[in-house]
Amino acid sequence: MSTLTRRFGMVVRRHRTARGWSQEEFADRAGLSRSYSGEVERGNSTPSLATVLKIAAALGATPSALVEEAERDIRPGGVSVARSPAASLARL
Repeated sequence: MSTLTRRFGMVVRRHRTARGWSQEEFADRAGLSRSYSGEVERGNSTPSLATVLKIAAALGATPSALVEEAERDIRPGGVSVARSPAASLARL
């Protein structure tokens, strides 16, 4: 999978855990299966645009904000920087 796919999954997980939601609770809120939401979080599955919209709605964010956050975490040369959940939420 691409670096952006992995980073997007990390962003989703960061937002989910910052809200104190289990994978199952998040999946229910997003209208996804728990196993698929886990695949997205691990970066093992690239979500469709329709799925990104569901994820963003469940998290109370815009799709572009989530993708931009994932892109900001990617540094030239493939080095990424971890961010705290609180810092991520503060930027939205």
